[in-house]
Amino acid sequence: MTTTQPTYVVIGNPIAHSKSPQIHALFAAQFPNHSAVEGFLYDRLLAPLDGFTAAVDAFAAAGGRGANVTVPFKEDAFRFVEGRLTSRASLAGAVNTLALRSDGLFYGDNTDGAGLISDLLRYSEIKQKKVLLLGAGGAARGALGPLKRENPSLIVVANRSLHKAELLVQSIKFGNSTELQYQVGSVGSMPLAEIQGQFDIVINSTSASLAGERLPIKKSVFAPNALAYDMMYGKAETPFLAQAREAGVELRVDGLGMLVGQAAEAFELWTGLRPDVEPVLQWMREQL
Repeated sequence: MTTTQPTYVVIGNPIAHSKSPQIHALFAAQFPNHSAVEGFLYDRLLAPLDGFTAAVDAFAAAGGRGANVTVPFKEDAFRFVEGRLTSRASLAGAVNTLALRSDGLFYGDNTDGAGLISDLLRYSEIKQKKVLLLGAGGAARGALGPLKRENPSLIVVANRSLHKAELLVQSIKFGNSTELQYQVGSVGSMPLAEIQGQFDIVINSTSASLAGERLPIKKSVFAPNALAYDMMYGKAETPFLAQAREAGVELRVDGLGMLVGQAAEAFELWTGLRPDVEPVLQWMREQL
């Protein structure tokens, strides 16, 4: 940690690799002399695997005002705020952003889905498109609600475990969030190897690319002029994007823009200022 107490942190374990301090420093630099970023200091916070709550409490006691939360603490953060949740965090069942309220308590938000949507819209409309979401874990849970709000004609959740995909779909269809109940669009679920039909947008939310693995999907799932999107990113092409390339998909995008986009959502939540993502994304790409 720096010698000056940070007002914002990213909490995780491990955390030394995180680029969040650089991202938020670049965001803050876009608003020189603005009162909302006066004293804006952002650093990494390594929390013990069994000590998330204690770490956040100590951070708050020292004047902390907000935090990004990364693996493995997103569900810990969800429990930490005890129901003080935005609708999108409630729907996702996980918290990746903490913000201090006027009553001195933290509330929880989840900006992952918003980061995904903002990046997708750089490349394609979502409305009335057929969307295939691969995976049914935490990343998919954070993405499905925001995706549905964009009014695609169809969303199919595909997962190795059909039961897990069905549970995720039902939580979106019949959850308490009224903003989703009346949206146009249908949602279905099926296992990966049995996916039928073609999709305009195919999103990989699984950790397969992180493990260097390919997914058991057919080339035919990609519609002509499809967008293939991998939430993972790296210097080299991810295995999923290699599959898409081999299937003839020209528009292939990794998740770096989602990372910067979700950070921009958090920065705006804390400061009320919307940063320009483009120069920061370009800087991040150069660092890979």
